[in-house]
Amino acid sequence: HQKTTIKNPSYFFLKSYRDGISRESSPFINSAEMDRGNMYEGKNMALFEEEMDSNPMVSSLLNKLANYTNVTQGVVEHEADEDSKRKEVKVPRMGTFIGVYLPCLQNILGVILFLRLTWIVGTAGVLESFIIVFMCCACTMLTAISMSAIATNGVVPAGGSYYMISRSLGPEFGGAVGLCFYLGTTFAGAMYILGTIEILLTYISPSAAIFKGEEAGGEAEAMLNNMRVYGTCIIILMAIVVFVGVKYVNKLALVFLACVILSIIAIYAGVIKTAIDPPDFPICLLGNRTLSKRSFDVCAKFTERNNETKTTNLWLLFCNSSLPTAMCDDYFSLNNVTEIQGIPGILSGVLIGKSENNLWSTYSEKGSIVEKKNQPSISGSEDIKVGGRPYVFTDIMTYFTVLVGIYFPSVTGIMAGSNRSGDLKDAQKSIPTGTILAISTTSFIYLSCIVLFGACIEGVVLRDKYGEAVNGNLVVGTLAWPSPWVIVIGSFFSTCGAGLQSLTGAPRLLQAIARDGIVPFIQVFGHGKANGEPTWALLLTAAICEIGILIASLDNVAPILSMFFLMCYMFVNLACAVQTLLRTPNWRPRFKYYHWTLSFLGMSLCLALMFICSWYYALIAMLIAGCIYKYIEYRGAEKEWGDGIRGLSLNAARYALLRVEDGPPHTKNWRPQLLVLLNLDCEQLVKHPRLLSFTSQLKAGKGLTIVGSVLQGTYLDKCVETQKAEEVSLMAVEKTKGFCQIVVSPSFRDGISHLIQSAGLGGMKHNTVLMAWPQSWKQTENHFSWKNFVDTVRETTAAQQALLVAKNIDLFPTNQERFTEGNIDVWWIVHDGGMLMLLPFLLRQHKVWRKCKMRIFTVAQMDDNSIQMKKDLQMFLYHLRLNAEVEVVEMFENDISAFTYEKTLMMEQRSQMLKQMHITDESRGSVRRKSCSSPQSIGQDVQALLNNDYEKEEVAQLIHDRNTASRSAPAVKATVAAAMPEKVQMTWTKEKFVAEKHKNKDTNVSGFKDIFNMKPNQSNVRRMHTAVKLNGVVLNKSQHAQLVLLNMPGPPKNRKGDENYMEFLEVLTEGLDRVLLVRGSGREVITIYS
Repeated sequence: HQKTTIKNPSYFFLKSYRDGISRESSPFINSAEMDRGNMYEGKNMALFEEEMDSNPMVSSLLNKLANYTNVTQGVVEHEADEDSKRKEVKVPRMGTFIGVYLPCLQNILGVILFLRLTWIVGTAGVLESFIIVFMCCACTMLTAISMSAIATNGVVPAGGSYYMISRSLGPEFGGAVGLCFYLGTTFAGAMYILGTIEILLTYISPSAAIFKGEEAGGEAEAMLNNMRVYGTCIIILMAIVVFVGVKYVNKLALVFLACVILSIIAIYAGVIKTAIDPPDFPICLLGNRTLSKRSFDVCAKFTERNNETKTTNLWLLFCNSSLPTAMCDDYFSLNNVTEIQGIPGILSGVLIGKSENNLWSTYSEKGSIVEKKNQPSISGSEDIKVGGRPYVFTDIMTYFTVLVGIYFPSVTGIMAGSNRSGDLKDAQKSIPTGTILAISTTSFIYLSCIVLFGACIEGVVLRDKYGEAVNGNLVVGTLAWPSPWVIVIGSFFSTCGAGLQSLTGAPRLLQAIARDGIVPFIQVFGHGKANGEPTWALLLTAAICEIGILIASLDNVAPILSMFFLMCYMFVNLACAVQTLLRTPNWRPRFKYYHWTLSFLGMSLCLALMFICSWYYALIAMLIAGCIYKYIEYRGAEKEWGDGIRGLSLNAARYALLRVEDGPPHTKNWRPQLLVLLNLDCEQLVKHPRLLSFTSQLKAGKGLTIVGSVLQGTYLDKCVETQKAEEVSLMAVEKTKGFCQIVVSPSFRDGISHLIQSAGLGGMKHNTVLMAWPQSWKQTENHFSWKNFVDTVRETTAAQQALLVAKNIDLFPTNQERFTEGNIDVWWIVHDGGMLMLLPFLLRQHKVWRKCKMRIFTVAQMDDNSIQMKKDLQMFLYHLRLNAEVEVVEMFENDISAFTYEKTLMMEQRSQMLKQMHITDESRGSVRRKSCSSPQSIGQDVQALLNNDYEKEEVAQLIHDRNTASRSAPAVKATVAAAMPEKVQMTWTKEKFVAEKHKNKDTNVSGFKDIFNMKPNQSNVRRMHTAVKLNGVVLNKSQHAQLVLLNMPGPPKNRKGDENYMEFLEVLTEGLDRVLLVRGSGREVITIYS
C-alpha cells in the first residue's frame, strides 16, 4: 500500500525534473544527477528495463526524498567558508517555538506599539481602538489560516510568501504580489529607521538634532529635516552592515527580541504598580489646555520666594514682562493653571469615569490644542499668536481611517515563520501552529494594552504624541516599571533590529523573484557576490528605503507599506479560496482547519482595509500590481507551475463552452472562426507562413483560430514528429493566437476530412476553412493534389462551412508591411450570405490594410438595369454601414472566341489523353512524369519510339499540344505551358509494348483517333467562355488592386470534370497578384438590422 501511494508523485516529480521545469518543482534541489548505471544492476526488474531509462525505481526515489534539504531565505548560503562543514554536519533543525513562534513575535511587535499605540488609544478612544486592532488582527489571523493551508500543501522552499503565491496563483500574480511584498518589506525598513531616529532625537538625546526650530511652528519642519539627514546616514550604515556580515544580523536577532519582550513585561509590571502606587507624572493645564513642560519648570503663574511673590517662567511665556502688572495673553489672564496626575492608575476610573473617560474618541484638526474634556475653561478673545505659546498641539488631522493606516503595520510580520521553512524540522506542522500562536499572543498583547492604557493614563497624555506634557518622556515609558528608560532603550534596539532584518530579507526576496526569470527587467538583481549575497538587490532596496526616509514622517510612511502588505495578504487568501473551490486534485493540505469562506472573508477584509486606510494609495498600489501583472503576461517567460489560476481558467472555459449554444450563432454575432489548413515540409516547418500572417490580419486577435495540418503515416510511427510540428508552430512568430492541431492519417485526403469534421469543441467550432491554392496542381508528383483540393471544397460545402482560398499566397503582405494606398476589390457575382462584404471590413481593421479603400463590383447581364442596380447596391451598403465605392460592370453576350474554343479543346484532349494512358495504379510503373524536360529530350525519346502507328499518333498529339500552347496568349502560356503534356515521356520496353499492343488493339486505335477527332463538350466551352470573359473584365478593372475577392464557383456535380474545374479557376484568376476566392456557407453572415 505504501508503494502505491507514492508511485504517482514519483512520476510527477521526475517528469518535472526531466522536462527542465524550474528547479523548485523538483524535490531534488540539492542532489546531483542519478547514476544511471546503478539503476538496474540486478535482473529482478528486467521486465521494467524500458521504463527505467526515464523513470526511477521507487526505492531510489524514496531515498532522494528522504535526503531532501533546502536552503532558507536567511543566511545559510552566505557563509561560504562553512559550506564544506555543512555538507558533512547535518544542519540543526528548528522546532515550532524557535523557528516560527519567536521570529513571528519579533516581526509583529515593534515600533508602532511603543511610539503610536498610546496616541491611537487617546485619539480614537478605547472602543474604536479596540475595533481598529480587532479588524487588523482578524485580517492577519484569517490570512494565517489561508497561509497555513498553502504552506502545508507540499514542501515550501525558501522564498516564503512569494513562493506560495506564485506557485498557487501563477507567475503573473506571483510576480505582481511578490514585488508588492518586496516593496512593503522595503518601506517597512524605512519606517523602522524613522522610528529609531524618532526615539533617538525625541527621547534619548534631543540635543543631537542638527536643525533647530527657532521660530514658531518651525519645530516640525526641523524635525523632518533631522529625520532625513540621520535616516540617510543610518541607511548607509545598515546597508554596509548587511553587506559585510549578514550572519551577525541573524545572531543579534535574539538580542533584539529579548529587548521587545522585556519592554512588554515592563509595561505590564508598571500597570500592576499603578494599582498600588501610581507614579508621579504631573501634567500642567491652563484652563482645559495642556501645556508643554519643555519651556518651563514650575506649573504656576506665581511663586512665593522669601515672602515675595514672583512671576514664573510660565508667566513670561504668556506676558510681555515679568511684572505682575504686565500685559498678558487674554486666555492666560482668565484661566487658572492646574496640575493633575498624568498616570492616575488603573483604579482611578479614567476609563469609565463620569466626568471624563477614555472610552470615546477625540478627533481633531491639524494644529489644534490638546484639551482636557470637562475641565472648566473661559475662552478669551481669539488668540492671535497661539502658535508661539507652550501648548501641546496635534501635528496631523486625525480621523478613524488615518489611524487604521498608521496602526496596520504593527500586525504585519506573520510571514516570518514561513520564510524560514527550510530550517524547520517539520515545516508542515510548525508553520500553522507557530504562526497562529504568535498572532494570538500579539493580538492579546495589543488588545490588553489598549484597555490598560485607557484605564491607567490620563486622556490628554495619551493624545500627546511626543510626551511633551510629561517632560518629553515616551508616554508608554511613563507607565513602565522600574524606569521609563527600559522602554526607551528596548524600543530603540528593537526598531534598529527590525530595520536591519528588513534590509536583510527584502533583497533576498527580490533575488528569488529575479532568479525565477518571470520579470525580465529585474533579472540583473538575481546576481550577487560569489557566495550568493544579493549585492545589486541590496543597492536597490537601500535606494527605495531612501524614498521612505525622504518622506520623513512615520505617519505618512505607515499607510504606504500597509497597502503593499494588505495586497499581499489579499492574494494569499485568494490563492487558498481558489484552490479550495476548484478542488484541484493536488490540493491536499495537512492543515485541515481552513474553509473557503474564511479565505474569502479574509480577502474581503484586506480589500476593505486597503480602501479604509487610504483610497488613493490603494488605487496606486493596485495600479502598480496591475501593471506588473500585464507586463509579466506580455513579456514574461512562460512558466507552468500548476497554479490555481490555470485551473480557474479551465473551469471558466468549461463553463463558457457549456453556455455557448452548439447551434449556429445569430447573424449579428457571426465572425469567421477559422480552420487554417497548412502544409508542412519535411522538417515540419510551414510551407506558406504568409497564410498565418493573413489569418492574424483577418482576425485581429478575435474569435477562434485553429491551425490544422496533416502528416501522412500512422500515429505510432509519427507521434514524435507530431509533437515537434506542434512545438515548432510558426503561430508565435506570426503572432497568431489560436490552437494547433496535427492529424496523422494514412492518406492526406482522409486527414483533411478528419480535421474539417472534428476540429474544435462544442460551440467553439470553426465555421470557415482557409487554405492556399495548390500552385503546382499540374506538375506535382502527387497527381491527386487537385483531387484533394476539389474534395475539400465539396466537404466544406457539405459541412455548411465557408471556404477561403488564397491564391499566390506568398505575395500576400506580412504583419510588418503597411499599404499606404490601393484598393481591396470585391467582385460580387452571386450572393452567398454576405461573406464578400464582411471580409474587407475585417481586413481593414488591421494596420496592414487600414489605408486601402474598398471597391465593390457587380456584373450586369443584358436584361439588367445597371443604373438601378448601382443605386440599390449603394443603398444596401449604406444600410450595412460600410464605406465602399460601387461599380456595375456590364458584360454582354457575344460569340465564343476561337481562343476559348481551342483552350477548351486543349483542356479536354489533355484530360482524355491522361485517361487513355491509364494513369492508374496498375500502370503507374510504366509512365513517369518528368519535372523538367527540354523539347530536345522529348524529341529524342519520341524518335526512339517511332516503331508503329500508335507511337506516331501519340507524338502527333504531343506536338499538337505544344503548338497550341505556343499560339495561345502569353499570360496563359506562363501559367499553363509549364504543365502541358509535353512533360509526358514514354518509357515502354519492347516486350511490354508488344504485350500492350495485343492486349486491346482496337480500343487503343479508336481511343487515340477519338482524341484527334473529338469536339469539346458544349457545357465546358460555356464555362471556359465565362472564365475567360470574366477574367478579362476583372483584369481591366482590378489588375493593380492590392487584393481581389471573388466568388468561387462550385465544383461540378459530376466528378469526371474535376480537373476541368481546376482549369476554369486557373483561367478565372489569371494575371492577378493577390486573389481570395470566397465560397460562403449559404447562411447570412451580415445584417442591416441593429
